[in-house]
Amino acid sequence: MLIRNKLILRFTLLVVGIQLCFSAFLYYFQATTREQRFVTRLTTKATMTTRLLVRRGGRVDESLLRQLHRRDLFTIPQEQISIYGPGQHLLYTSADNLSQRLNSQYLPKIQPGQLVRFADGPLEVVGMRYRYQGQPYWLFAAGHDDFGLGQLQKLGLILLAANLGALVLIILAGWYFADESLKPISRVIRQVERITASRLSTRVDEGNGTDEIAQLARTFNHMLGGVEQAFESQKSFLSNASHELRTPLASVLGTLETAYAYDTTLAEAKHSISSAVEEIKKLIELTNGLLSLAKVTDPSLRQQPLRLDECLTQALAACQHRHPGRELRQEFGKLPAAADNLFMVRGNEQLLTTALLNLLDNACKYSSGPVQARLDYPTPDIIRVQVVDQGIGMASHELARIYEPLYRAGSATTAPGYGIGLPMTRKIVQVHGGDIRLNSQPGRGTTATVELPAVG
Repeated sequence: MLIRNKLILRFTLLVVGIQLCFSAFLYYFQATTREQRFVTRLTTKATMTTRLLVRRGGRVDESLLRQLHRRDLFTIPQEQISIYGPGQHLLYTSADNLSQRLNSQYLPKIQPGQLVRFADGPLEVVGMRYRYQGQPYWLFAAGHDDFGLGQLQKLGLILLAANLGALVLIILAGWYFADESLKPISRVIRQVERITASRLSTRVDEGNGTDEIAQLARTFNHMLGGVEQAFESQKSFLSNASHELRTPLASVLGTLETAYAYDTTLAEAKHSISSAVEEIKKLIELTNGLLSLAKVTDPSLRQQPLRLDECLTQALAACQHRHPGRELRQEFGKLPAAADNLFMVRGNEQLLTTALLNLLDNACKYSSGPVQARLDYPTPDIIRVQVVDQGIGMASHELARIYEPLYRAGSATTAPGYGIGLPMTRKIVQVHGGDIRLNSQPGRGTTATVELPAVG
């Protein structure tokens, strides 16, 4: 079901429910008031009749009775009055043919100060106990409330007609309410439908910027920004990857074709094969790097508690093997007072070692001086590794793109590499719940900072 129809249905049910509750309360209040008013009339009429008709000794004045009926202008429709005297003997009935069966049944149930009410067919009956001149009397008054019941019936018809008419108005109001409420969403839908893969720069109008629709539009725009950036990164990655892969393949093909056409001696053939082997090694290295970059976020990678200082030591040893003669320094900064579980993090040892090695390898590639690796605790819950070099550095526009796969800073393109190390390092750090930052100035060197959550 569409949200519009759901809103209309829920709005209608809610308002109709409230209206029906109000109507039921009004009808119940009116019915209760009518009943109380009629009971009061019956009680008053029975009491007045008893006072007027009963004399000393419990005898009924028949002449006075005839005068009362002639002069009483407030006679209740189908009025019936029965009076029982001391000993619960019937003293008077308003008509000789009145049945006393129900009166006799309810007579023992009448208690002093309490009314007994029951129905005798269409008639409403009230029974009460009354003391007059020291003698107890039991009174029963019955009648039919033509006026009150007629008014109550009219009220029921009015409420029924009003509810049916209001139902139509409520449905129209619900439709208008849903239409007005969903207009911003419809606008967002129309704008989103115009966004395609070739128009990812289009953004959704955020409206007034304060309501929930504006929050939805901002969230969608933020997502579009991420998708656009991912598309651009993918395009750049594919472009650079195709270029990087095409170069060694073309070189290998050219070398082998030349060797096949012109090499006539074993020495010349070996030289050509050697050149082809070197290009194939570069191709294998590039391919392995791309595969490693894709596997970093593999959820099957197992993580367990390990010592980050041991990973750094292994990375320093591997970097020293790659760059013999280069001065690599390891230092320790601020450490927590408690020595338990020092430098413990949760992660994958091979990945963390690879990430640190990439940072150290870049520092050695792009600087000729010593490289410093510093390990410390900026806070008790964070372990920080800083790799500092005094190399060529990078400009701000280059720093903005260093995490793009296969991107290499313009001033560093002469150094060996494929632009995969930093993107891979960033993904590894993010997989471990950490953060990586690079601060660099041209000609003054680069500082790479990695922060990982410590294991208590």
